[in-house]
Amino acid sequence: MVARRLSAGELAERAGAARILLRSCRLCANRCGADRIAGARGACGAGAGIEIASVVRHFGEEPPLVGRGGSGAIFFSRCTLACVFCQNHQVSQGGVGRPWEPDSLADAMLRLEREGAANINLVTPAHFTPQIIDVLARARRAGLGLPIVWNTNAYETPEALALLEGVVDVYLPDMKYGGDDEAWRLSRARDYVETAERAIRIMYDQVGDLQVDADGVARRGLIVRHLVLPDDLARTGTCLEFLASISRNLRISLMGQYSPRHRAAEHPPLDRPLSSAEYERAIEIALALGLDEAWIQEPASRDAGLPDFERDEPFAW
Repeated sequence: MVARRLSAGELAERAGAARILLRSCRLCANRCGADRIAGARGACGAGAGIEIASVVRHFGEEPPLVGRGGSGAIFFSRCTLACVFCQNHQVSQGGVGRPWEPDSLADAMLRLEREGAANINLVTPAHFTPQIIDVLARARRAGLGLPIVWNTNAYETPEALALLEGVVDVYLPDMKYGGDDEAWRLSRARDYVETAERAIRIMYDQVGDLQVDADGVARRGLIVRHLVLPDDLARTGTCLEFLASISRNLRISLMGQYSPRHRAAEHPPLDRPLSSAEYERAIEIALALGLDEAWIQEPASRDAGLPDFERDEPFAW
């Protein structure tokens, strides 16, 4: 396990090595092979440049990520999955966002730090891994000191994750499904379970259990999210059994906020909200597996408004 963060110079070298993966893109498990350097776009729709939908201090993340000043969230456009129920579908599949120059994004990271953000939270970043490492090198050279959070769907390749060792401080992956049939039907992800399990184990090997500072703010480690779906379409028990096998101290976020969004109405039972009984059952499974450090959502928070990325402040509910 790498115990130290890479320097700005080392990050710049790493960015150069990472850029090679864009020649025949294999940053995610789609392994589409697009030559993004030559102008092609990958299966995710991304090209050679970074595209971003929003840069904002976000106060709706897990407590160790929020601190007092919020999480410095950067929402990248496009996604390596195509979830029919995605709450951020405007960004992931709807084309919301615009190109950003590397220096401008580095400046935005530094601004978030000045404003009191607890971290730099890179949301759905995997398809821009080489470009992000380059930006972090620039920001680190200019004095950025915040922890880097990699907020991802876990549909990533080992070679891409190897590039992030010493770069990422806190991994925040989803464990979306415990079954490949559901993953393909609802997210167009082949071999999702094997891919996500392997990715999450690599993340844990790099950063270990969650570590927080004296104020309870995350400094390093792994947090795994799992969204409970109606009629157990996510196979929650299978997901939680896998997560429990990684570490007795693993921190998980058990999310009960599912609400029909995007094309969910076309895929019953995703056309209805999650019931309280379904969420309570998921909590029982987590506790039975010893995952008693899980973050549980209160009913009021589960009903909170969802983001609208057509607005300057997408979380202004």
